Amino acid sequence: MFHDIPAAVEQRMRWLGERDRRDRADGTPHLERLRQIPPETGQFLALLAASAPRGRVVEVGTSAGYSTLWLALACRARGDRVRTFEVLPEKLDLARETFRLAGVDEWVELRGADARAELADLSDIAFCFLDAEKDAYGDLYELAVPRLVPGGLLVADNLLSHAAALAPFRDRALADARVDALVVPLGKGELVCRKCGA
Repeated sequence: MFHDIPAAVEQRMRWLGERDRRDRADGTPHLERLRQIPPETGQFLALLAASAPRGRVVEVGTSAGYSTLWLALACRARGDRVRTFEVLPEKLDLARETFRLAGVDEWVELRGADARAELADLSDIAFCFLDAEKDAYGDLYELAVPRLVPGGLLVADNLLSHAAALAPFRDRALADARVDALVVPLGKGELVCRKCGA
């Protein structure tokens, strides 16, 4: 999967990485920044998503589509599509441009909607990645976990970089009998949950 990344995907990843670094350095307002995951987290997500059981691949918080590109690579390997949600119009436009330039449209379904309004209608989620506003994590988690297939995975970003803000969410997930969970000290900190069951 990582040995044959299409050149167009790699080129767009590099461009997004440079834009993200510039956003962080030049004082770009918080909501306008890309705020994307580092490459090692992208690889980690792609490995997990490619190894997840059969079912839907979902992402909440597309931004400009960097993490979605990694999930698209996993979906290419799975013969699947990732459904990704973004609410900010300017980020939606950037994500559309990302998917067009990277040539991954066949593996991506971009939704300009608040995932909280649509997750309740989904079922059979095999992999879910949360990288949205941190105050929404609790609601998103409670919508996603009951819809995970047995053995399905939920990953939430920023558990170390936003440790204080996400402490109640982390403690709730780690104590949840429906999942096996741990925080992986990779990138900005990833909460990884596996739905219990066969």
